[in-house]
Amino acid sequence: MADHNDVLPYLRTIRDLIRWGASRMNQAGLHFGHGTESAIDEAATLVLHALHLPPDLHAEYLQARLTPPEQQAALQLLERRITERKPAAYLTHRAWFMGLPFYVDERVLVPRSPLAELIERHFAPWLPDSRTVERILDLGAGSGCIGIACAYAFPDAQVDLADISAEAMAVAQRNVADHGLEDQVEIIQSDLFSALKGRRYDLIISNPPYVSLSELDALPAEYHHEPRLGLAAGEEGLDIVLDILREAADYLKRDGLLIVEVGDAQYALCEALPDVPFTWLEFERGGQGVFLLNAAQVRRL
Repeated sequence: MADHNDVLPYLRTIRDLIRWGASRMNQAGLHFGHGTESAIDEAATLVLHALHLPPDLHAEYLQARLTPPEQQAALQLLERRITERKPAAYLTHRAWFMGLPFYVDERVLVPRSPLAELIERHFAPWLPDSRTVERILDLGAGSGCIGIACAYAFPDAQVDLADISAEAMAVAQRNVADHGLEDQVEIIQSDLFSALKGRRYDLIISNPPYVSLSELDALPAEYHHEPRLGLAAGEEGLDIVLDILREAADYLKRDGLLIVEVGDAQYALCEALPDVPFTWLEFERGGQGVFLLNAAQVRRL
């Protein structure tokens, strides 16, 4: 760990530390995108966490002066981000999705899906009446953030979280307990639909692995701290989504919806299945590569 005694006299306030941390991150060429989009935002996340302050701290407190132990705690966390190249969420064990806090570590991907925007809107206009939703599946749930967010949006619905990884399911279990949703959310270890026989859903939502092998090798160092199982999906990034499309009809209710995020694999998927009438969804806050199919369309695949 670097010796920061030479800079401590100049880093008196929260604002000083955030500015210094952002400069060091930019100098080191870090990559952002695991919950923040810039060095300033990343540095603010880490400094405020080190000081046990909320992420939405009012700007007037940024000029607050720090004690030497507070300076050291923030500097050490910033230095870890630079030297280890871990996303901030893995250093703080905290990520946000749809405004909700989630515990995360290297057993799961860092939440960053645009699906939050759809959940906030109760999937309008494709879901005319959210009150009719009785059962939801978050397939490949990881930390459980998508399914848990759905539980908040649809308080009368039962939600299943399914993932092949026992380690991911342990993280999801912690998040379900943290949000007090044990009676509404069930956790099921399952290789896609293998452990879900006989269940049918109004909504199946999935953010499965969709990174091609060539893309995976080229990703910045931050991504290589995430579980490869949650990213890699074969030569074209389609291995998992094609399996989902083959099986989903047996698990959707008659008027159910299938919503899947495939990111940049969107283009390979359209080439592979040119006759499938995917509806590609648009997002006001950014994001792409999310398709929607209704149950009738899925049955025709």
